[in-house]
Amino acid sequence: MAKPVTQFICSACGAVHKKWSGRCEACGEWNCIAEEAPLSAGPGKTALGAAKGRRIGLTDLRTQETPPPRRTSGMGELDRVLGGGLVPASATLVGGDPGIGKSTLLLQAAASFARAGARVIYVSGEEATAQVRMRAQRLGLADSAVQLAAETNLRDILTTLEAEAPDLAIIDSIQTMWLDTVEAAPGSVSQVRASAHELTSFAKRRGVSVMLVGHVTKEGQIAGPRVVEHMVDTVLYFEGERGHQFRILRSVKNRFGPADEIGVFEMTGAGLAEVANPSALFLSDRDAPAPGAVVFAGMEGTRPVLVEIQALVAPSPLSQPRRAVVGWDGGRLAMILAVLEARAGISFAGLDVYLNIAGGLRISEPAADLAVAAALLSAREDTALPRDGVIFGELSLSGALRPVSQAENRLKEAAKLGFSSAIAPSGCKFGSASGVKVQEMADLPRFVGEVFGAR
Repeated sequence: MAKPVTQFICSACGAVHKKWSGRCEACGEWNCIAEEAPLSAGPGKTALGAAKGRRIGLTDLRTQETPPPRRTSGMGELDRVLGGGLVPASATLVGGDPGIGKSTLLLQAAASFARAGARVIYVSGEEATAQVRMRAQRLGLADSAVQLAAETNLRDILTTLEAEAPDLAIIDSIQTMWLDTVEAAPGSVSQVRASAHELTSFAKRRGVSVMLVGHVTKEGQIAGPRVVEHMVDTVLYFEGERGHQFRILRSVKNRFGPADEIGVFEMTGAGLAEVANPSALFLSDRDAPAPGAVVFAGMEGTRPVLVEIQALVAPSPLSQPRRAVVGWDGGRLAMILAVLEARAGISFAGLDVYLNIAGGLRISEPAADLAVAAALLSAREDTALPRDGVIFGELSLSGALRPVSQAENRLKEAAKLGFSSAIAPSGCKFGSASGVKVQEMADLPRFVGEVFGAR
């Protein structure tokens, strides 16, 4: 059997090196490479040379198993993102920017689960128990049956959880946990990876649901090794702008439910309040029709969401005009501008272009292409589109409009909010969406000609 090879791991980025060096070639940090103990050579050998081990049980795909039971919190938006509730023996990672409200969200979730009959332990590695109680009093949760602890030693935390046997354990945060068997500082790649492994293994072994708080880097990714996101069952991101009252809880991984599901909250003086109808909230500030404003009928997971896309086009005094985007992909905006010029003959040269998604929501689906193009043309021509209409559709590089999924659900949401017309690509399955008159478009030149007149 081959001899196990010693590895050297960078504590800053997690890169693996074959030998030690003073500087990591992957991230450029100095004095961050440490030796990692190799795995064992393999299972022991008997006198006959057969490997010792336990025979595991096998099943086939026809085996019928009951779905995992779920524990609901009473917070509808949180339960929706979790896929219908919290699954026992699951590990959930919640990440977000500093100060966005992660601790507030999980403290409210802990109180909600406790009111639903669950035994909850909240372990804070960043705050003292008195500080957590002060937040609970501000949120009106002081009478909740949530057990508190302030500790960073993971060995002591696991011993306590073994003895108390809670239904839910919340660790705030994984970057502050310290495992005495790992020779590294808290927050390092080695500590975060080992702590996440121990907590996830404990959750599976004891049937306890574990929720971990994770800090994010300036790029918006969970700080630490990416293997942590592979270990856990569910990864949630808490998004939003500090100066804006809306917060989006987005599921990017869920082994027990749909991914890309969102829950919408509003930050108030008494904590986070659920928003049951985010479409109405995102469109609540709409006034009279204005140039550059278009309502997009989008999908976030299984939820249809209507949001206003705003564009502003103005002459630029610069040799390279500005292209500023908030809530959408800047590279996709450049593609839409290129398609408008190449396929419809509409140039934005010498013009500053600003694009904003109202309400602080971030859109990633390609179905917003046509709505963005409509907002840009409306702003450029200083022409307001009808207030009672929605637009959606994917735009290809050839100028053709591609059908999008769940068109019927988009139209039903639009009809529920009082919209009576829609512009969509030909070929979509509109179903029985009554009350909305659909104008089908095959390509971008036809859309420009019929909506904004011949160019």
